[in-house]
Amino acid sequence: MAKSSTPNYSRINQRDGPLYDIIVVQTINYTKARRPRMSRQMVQPLHFGFLPDSPVLVQPHEGPISSDAGLLPIAEVDRRWDYTARMANCLDIPAVDPHQTHRKPLTPQERCQRLRQRLLGLIAGYEDCNDHDTLRTEPIVKRVVARLPEDKPWASQPTLSRVENSLAPASRLKRIDFLIATGIERLKAENGGQLPDSITLDLDATDDPAHGQQQRVLLHGFYGPYPYDPRVISEPTSQHVFLAWLRPGTVHASLAADEDGMRGVSALRKERPDLRIHIRGDAALGVPSMDTVCEANNLTYTFGFSTNNRLRTTTEPLMAQTVQPYTPTGLKQRLFTCFEDQADRWEPSRTVVAQAECRAGGAHLRCVVTHLPQVHSDQQAQGIDDDSVQRGKSEQRMDELKNGLCADRLSCHRVMAHVFRLLLHTASFDLLNAIRRHADMPEVLRVGPPPTWRTQGIKGAATVVQTARRIVANVAAHWPWWPLDPAASRRALPFVALPIGVT
Repeated sequence: MAKSSTPNYSRINQRDGPLYDIIVVQTINYTKARRPRMSRQMVQPLHFGFLPDSPVLVQPHEGPISSDAGLLPIAEVDRRWDYTARMANCLDIPAVDPHQTHRKPLTPQERCQRLRQRLLGLIAGYEDCNDHDTLRTEPIVKRVVARLPEDKPWASQPTLSRVENSLAPASRLKRIDFLIATGIERLKAENGGQLPDSITLDLDATDDPAHGQQQRVLLHGFYGPYPYDPRVISEPTSQHVFLAWLRPGTVHASLAADEDGMRGVSALRKERPDLRIHIRGDAALGVPSMDTVCEANNLTYTFGFSTNNRLRTTTEPLMAQTVQPYTPTGLKQRLFTCFEDQADRWEPSRTVVAQAECRAGGAHLRCVVTHLPQVHSDQQAQGIDDDSVQRGKSEQRMDELKNGLCADRLSCHRVMAHVFRLLLHTASFDLLNAIRRHADMPEVLRVGPPPTWRTQGIKGAATVVQTARRIVANVAAHWPWWPLDPAASRRALPFVALPIGVT
């Protein structure tokens, strides 16, 4: 089998000026002779005749050309925040793998470099380990992983998969604590160096369809296919994901929600004991165990509450008041009320806020149970309901995490490898979020999802020239999104984190 080796970049084009107007991808195979060999399909130049007077010739280029020059500002934030290095310290990798006794154990530096390669690869759109078989020679990726463009290629798919499958199960809680700690840092950075007086934590769950014979994948009655059921806890102002925990596909949405939520609450209260924390969740979390835990720990909450016959009977007059004016006008009607209710398994009575709505789709009733104080009027009930609706923004963060960063690409067999991969995707989301959440960033990048960042901020072609003193990335002068790249760099260069440490 051919072995990986270092490509020969001795003949680098060092001319100044903009890049060429046509960028061609070069496929290289590495042999024992350590010489780059172009794939057969690219040896012969390609001629296109759609311009009769000026035929277009496409041919491979031997120099190092990158398609991901926009990764540099993100890598700078990672370096200044010490983000990947601290996360790497949370990875417990056995000194000797019983199945790989012929291999040397990873050094801390190698562990950090492999983790950085995966994190930045996810942000750039390379969600599979298989992508790194070709990405390992990409000059910009090699540079941000702390290697020079002329150094040997970086880790391949088998190497990265071996790391993911060798992590000790005990380290998963350390990685969760890392996400919580960096979330506290982001909250401090956005509030003048200290935590605000009050914050909100959104709890939600989503489905993650399986891709084969994965462990702990069972039929889910609601989602239908054979999925996992990850839980996500996020903070709406900083949009930081504090926790992403992979669970089997058949569990109830409230399973262990109290433990996951209290892990974040304990870390926040450790930083500021008088911090007021509000918990929000959908109807699946409106169960007595969650209410009891929140009340015992001085947490306010707003949970969706499934309607039943008693609630429908209680709110029947309110529903009639919405239907009556809707019938002649056809205009949507909404009315609110609040009342004390005591379910069979509730020891004390709790406040229920009900919204009766009549629109073109018919009449609907939505209820939430809350522990917020001083909810005595219909106007206050509307404010509680409006705040509860804002929980829907957490679904946007889950969409960016799941679809924008492909967190559903859990295609290994072992469940512990999937636990790590989900946390890996979450960490890459939080890293990207740290650079885009700033008032000086252009709006298209500040609010843009990961795909927008790739098309307008990361996927920039550049030639990479290495000299004795520096490395120069010459981007295309006609890159249409060039003004966005300096803006991202201005955000990255003065980036200052407020580390609190990870226990």
